[in-house]
Amino acid sequence: MNVTREVILDLLPVYLAGEASPATRTLVEEFLRQDEELARRIRQQWVESLAAAAPSALLPDLELRSLKRTRRLLGGQRWLFGFAIACTSVGMSLKITFGEGRLRDAHFVIRDYPQLGIVLAIGIALWVAYFAIRRRLRTSL
Repeated sequence: MNVTREVILDLLPVYLAGEASPATRTLVEEFLRQDEELARRIRQQWVESLAAAAPSALLPDLELRSLKRTRRLLGGQRWLFGFAIACTSVGMSLKITFGEGRLRDAHFVIRDYPQLGIVLAIGIALWVAYFAIRRRLRTSL
């Protein structure tokens, strides 16, 4: 099979990125051994582009720190969800009374125990915190 220079130029980005298959790497390397002028040009451009590339200003452990932070936020979000459901359920609980085979009375327990309003307010605050974290963790697609 006769491989032309245009085919090698098409394969170069994949080869230089290190994503080429072993067969493609072998093909490109053999062609570059035969075509010294193209090999020299590629080496020169590759070295120039590496020299021109700005060094990364990111911290080396940035990914690990981001992962730990995300895990911590997700864990906190789960706890907030559980406590928000518990506080809301207690604060919004009902008392239902049956008598003589029919429903006599149904009302929120908070009517008899106004202290449950504090639990309900805590539940609402937990829901606000839960949705704030949920929004913070949302990524745009």
